Amino acid sequence: MLISAARTPSELATMVDRRVGGLPLEVVLGWAEFRGLRIAVDPGVFVPRQRSRFLAEQAVSLARPGAVVVDLCCGSGALGAAVAAALGRVELYAADIDPVAVRCARRNIAAAGGRAYVGDLYSSLPATVAGRVDILIVNAPYVPTGAIELMPAEAREHEPQVALDGGPEGLDVQRRVIATAPLWLAPGGHLLIETGEHQAPRTVEAMAESGLVPRVVGSEESNATVVIGTGPALQRGAESGVPA
Repeated sequence: MLISAARTPSELATMVDRRVGGLPLEVVLGWAEFRGLRIAVDPGVFVPRQRSRFLAEQAVSLARPGAVVVDLCCGSGALGAAVAAALGRVELYAADIDPVAVRCARRNIAAAGGRAYVGDLYSSLPATVAGRVDILIVNAPYVPTGAIELMPAEAREHEPQVALDGGPEGLDVQRRVIATAPLWLAPGGHLLIETGEHQAPRTVEAMAESGLVPRVVGSEESNATVVIGTGPALQRGAESGVPA
């Protein structure tokens, strides 16, 4: 792949040195393949994992053309871009707390007419999106803090901590996402969260406590676990207003 990407011998030598130094291959190349798409990956941006294809597939199976889709904790925007490409036409929004990631995501979702925002979870999304989201797709950080040191060096040394660290149990960000999700979901909308197999029961519990109907799906081939929470057909709590 490096030989194919390099335009000159000196450029190839530089790319090889960067890879040998531990930089993720996708960052050296400047892109990652994800569900047939070439996703731009800038230095310091979370590299989309191939197991997350399963998360995108589940979202596509539940969505319809024209759906309102939000890619929360979007990183490079790979999930939103993949869902939009599969459906052909969606109203796509993405958000991440890391401005470097959002700049990258904007490039990747531009072809789908998507818009990306910098902010903590829902805080930067347009208020007009509240109560209209059909598909809320989330790959929030879910690595327990104590397990980060066990990750491959190319992840723990070259990807932002905020994209990896999910707190003591790995569920801190997930729980925040789930708690507010019902205010953003359309009637019958779906929240899809990638999680660890052993964390899934607690993710399910959090969704049930928030009024969503949860179910767990998994793929042995992809080593992936996704918890899907579906909102009620008729939105409840509308009187609480648009979340801040």
